[in-house]
This record gives sequence, structure tokens and C-alpha cells, in this order.
Amino acid sequence: MAKVQLEMGGKNPLVILDDANLGAAVGAAINSAFFATGQRCTAASRLVVTEGIHDRFVEVVCEATKALRVGNAFAADTQLGTAVDATQLEQNQSYLDVGRNEGAQLLCGGEILNRETPGHYMAPALFTEADNTMRISREEIFGPITSIIRVRDYDAALKVANDTEFGLTSGIVTSSLKYASDFKNNAVAGVVMIILPTAGTDYHVPFGGRKASSYGPREQGAYAREFYTIVKTTYTKP
Repeated sequence: MAKVQLEMGGKNPLVILDDANLGAAVGAAINSAFFATGQRCTAASRLVVTEGIHDRFVEVVCEATKALRVGNAFAADTQLGTAVDATQLEQNQSYLDVGRNEGAQLLCGGEILNRETPGHYMAPALFTEADNTMRISREEIFGPITSIIRVRDYDAALKVANDTEFGLTSGIVTSSLKYASDFKNNAVAGVVMIILPTAGTDYHVPFGGRKASSYGPREQGAYAREFYTIVKTTYTKP
């Protein structure tokens, strides 16, 4: 039987608690959700935000989203490039309709943009008033679209974060060592980020997920050798 190693995507959460530094939270959210035009299996397409910081976070992250520069990926000042092709752009647009029809509020973005360099450009989109039962909260979109889910407290945030068939990456922004440690231990994901974007990884450490996000040994790092290794046990008479 052939060995198989699969990396199968994710629906990654970034949890933001009341005690988070607002600037750090917005920076991690923008990077996680939108950079690489959201076309990363590790992108955070669910921003799980507790009540105390929710309104301030929404205001600031919306302004930061609007300020992102979309254009030719080779231009020095570009922050978001084009969708990979017309089919992906069409899929992105279809999920905007899905979110609105489900009752989420499209707070900003989503417009198709024209630029001098040909491409499939779209303004990064931010939904609010989402919940974890919506399709936009459960299906991998693979585009510059993210949803904010309001929760009561840390326990509710952890429950929502883990309530997915995927388990690739998961992140939290908090100033509490207690909550950071608990999240690190109890987030059901192969990669956990603390006050960092969900999408940044180092090639010398193992990479992979849990549940429907991965199958087989981890990619990268020392664990990658397992894929190419067959164990042989030998016995020799003394």
C-alpha cells in the first residue's frame, strides 16, 4: 500500500480576548486573514472576539482593512495581490452573497477592483454579526474574506474555536499567561500561535493539522523524515 501524506485545508480561528493589546490584535487579524490575498490554508477566516473588546476591535480592524493596498503583487507598496484566477474570484463573490443571505453584516470590502495590471482583484471583506453555524464560518473560502464572531468570554471562545471539522492552525491574542497556556494546551489544532498571525510558520519545525486538516506524518522538520523511513527490527545472536 502506498504511503500517503495529505494537507487538506482549514477554517482557522484567531481568538481575541478583552485583555488583548488592540494594536497587536488588529495586526495579527489583518495578517492572518488577508495577506497572500487570503489564499493560504492557514488563513484566519474566523475572528472570535470577546464582548469587552468587540466594538473597539471592529472599528479599528475595519479601518485597517479599508486601508490595505490592493494591486500588482510586484509593486513595492502592494499589500494584497490578485485572486489566483477568475474562478476563485467568482467563488469569493459567491460567499459574500452566502454571508449576507445568512444574516451576517458585510461591514466593509468585497468590491471587485480594476487596476492597471490585469488581474482578478477584490477589496478584502469583513463580516460582523456572524455565528459559528453559518457557512461562511464553516467552509474554507480561500480568499480575502473573514468573519467576526462575538462571544461572551474565554471559555466560549475556546469552544467556538474548536467547533470545526478542521484543525490546522489556531491563534489567540491575550496578555494573560493563564489563558495563553490553556489555549495552547486545549486548542484542537496542529499549529497554535500566541499573539502571532495564524499563517506564519518556520520550515525547520513540523507543520500539519488535526481532524480533517491533515493525514499522515507532519510536513517539514524532523518529522518529515517519517514519510521516507521504513523501520526495520533486527535480532543478532550474541
